[in-house]
Amino acid sequence: MEVIPADSRKSARAPAEYFTGEVWTDLIVSPTEPARLKALKVTFAPGARTAWHTHPLGQVLHVLSGIGRVQLAGKPAQTLRPGDTAVIAPGERHWHGAAPGHTFVHLAMQNSDASGHEVAWAEHVTDTEYHAS
Repeated sequence: MEVIPADSRKSARAPAEYFTGEVWTDLIVSPTEPARLKALKVTFAPGARTAWHTHPLGQVLHVLSGIGRVQLAGKPAQTLRPGDTAVIAPGERHWHGAAPGHTFVHLAMQNSDASGHEVAWAEHVTDTEYHAS
């Protein structure tokens, strides 16, 4: 067993290459063989969001606070509230982030595939797409 002290990890600003707006991540656990689980606490400022992306083995989002949105390509966005859990199937193209005017915090959990990949990033969600949802 390993206990990872909270103060041994620092919050990191999420890269603008994959996120719009102010987004912070806190690594909970990273994959160590034989496990492949990665978990992060992700904090979104109002209007902040991920780019479109997929996960080879899917993703689970568990909402801790605030009001957010998740959208699968070709479907309407869905609102997420504290206690909600979104289960995203392998390969489903999606984005997630804060609703307008609200902060949003979730745990993001995903497994890496056999080659170590856990996400495939695509283009940013446009303001038009975000506000249409």
